[in-house]
Amino acid sequence: MKIVVFGASRGVGLKVVEQALEAGHTVTAFVRSPEKFGVKHANLTVFKGDSMDAIAVENAIAGQEAVISALGPSRPPVPHMMEISAKNIVAGMKKHRIRRLVSTTGAGVRQPEDQPKLIDHFIGFLLNLLAKDVVLDSAANVKVIQASDLEWTVVRYPRLMDGEHTRKYQIGFVSKESGTQLSRADGADFVLKELTEKKWLNKLPLVSY
Repeated sequence: MKIVVFGASRGVGLKVVEQALEAGHTVTAFVRSPEKFGVKHANLTVFKGDSMDAIAVENAIAGQEAVISALGPSRPPVPHMMEISAKNIVAGMKKHRIRRLVSTTGAGVRQPEDQPKLIDHFIGFLLNLLAKDVVLDSAANVKVIQASDLEWTVVRYPRLMDGEHTRKYQIGFVSKESGTQLSRADGADFVLKELTEKKWLNKLPLVSY
């Protein structure tokens, strides 16, 4: 597929780019600083832009078959960055008639299907205490996507860490069985799998160990 990846410069987004290229996809990596982006490949285009710039987002989406957004909060956080970025991505996809979107967010964005255990409540309390604006912006980002008529999946992650690409993880909702960690490589693995399999359309699965 021809895929544009937002948030491609680090974390899960960078792993998505690497794994997508390995799988034979044609990838456009949307980054702020192309000169700092170290990945090179015959099937890779590096697109310079800011996700809060609607025109840049729209131009990057043109000609693609699917969109992956692995955007995360900046440091220091930019107010409403995630929400505005989601609005730009949804608008760009609608203009260019692209249907498939896989986005990522944190496990702190709760869903009705969740049955959080004590540690999940504690983590949620800390997030709201220490990073309330980020949590609210992430939730607003998700609401924008949910309100669209796209074929979307929002993948939720617990604490992400560097680690091996095991391809072994569980998928579901926050529960007694769900874990509190996941490697970025395995986070990217599920994003690319779900992109084509579409088993979690219009849902917010939690992926964890």
